[in-house]
Amino acid sequence: MRLLLAACLCLLPSSLLADEGIRLFILSGQSNMVGLKPEVSFTPAVKDAYAGEEVVVVKNASGGKPIRLWYKDWKAPEGKATAAFVPGSLYDSLMKDVNAATAGKKIKSVVFVWMQGERDAREGLASVYSASMQGLIKQLRTDLKREDIPVVIGRLSDYQNGEKNWDDLRAAQAEAADADPLTVLVDTDDLNGPKDGLHYNQEGYKEMGSRFAQAAITLLNQEKK
Repeated sequence: MRLLLAACLCLLPSSLLADEGIRLFILSGQSNMVGLKPEVSFTPAVKDAYAGEEVVVVKNASGGKPIRLWYKDWKAPEGKATAAFVPGSLYDSLMKDVNAATAGKKIKSVVFVWMQGERDAREGLASVYSASMQGLIKQLRTDLKREDIPVVIGRLSDYQNGEKNWDDLRAAQAEAADADPLTVLVDTDDLNGPKDGLHYNQEGYKEMGSRFAQAAITLLNQEKK
């Protein structure tokens, strides 16, 4: 498992990166992504890394929602009853925002940042989560016609460590990251305060944005090597 912690990064000089096209960062997921304010730490970090280039950040997130609202070919575990949702409905909303933000623009690079999984853990759906995450990544790459999209996954925090469904979902996230060479997992265990709450505190969200940005920049820089 490739687990990224906060670290100092050696960034490429902007002069080496300044050619035509926007740098697109797509942020999505459920409540802990809702709580992230990109303008606080994520967007400043990526804009600093790619100074002189056009950076576009699109965030579309919705609290308490399972991955099947993003992944259109989601299949429930055999014999498992689940709440009724329209598969892919939040993905369509996300892509509507992406298309609006990029209309008429050439895209130089795309990074997908994902913070979700609490709902799937609560419903006991970890057994199909890794395949669903991999399917969602493929779905996005296909729709954007780019096989080079790096993916940053925020790992579920330590909120319910020791509870089987929670632990299994964390393991499924790690499996999905290991399955794709352009996907990394970012640790969030220390972002939810001393009481290990489900949601993060203000400083936790700020740090999460920084870690996501650092992971995204690292992945993009690796493509240049």
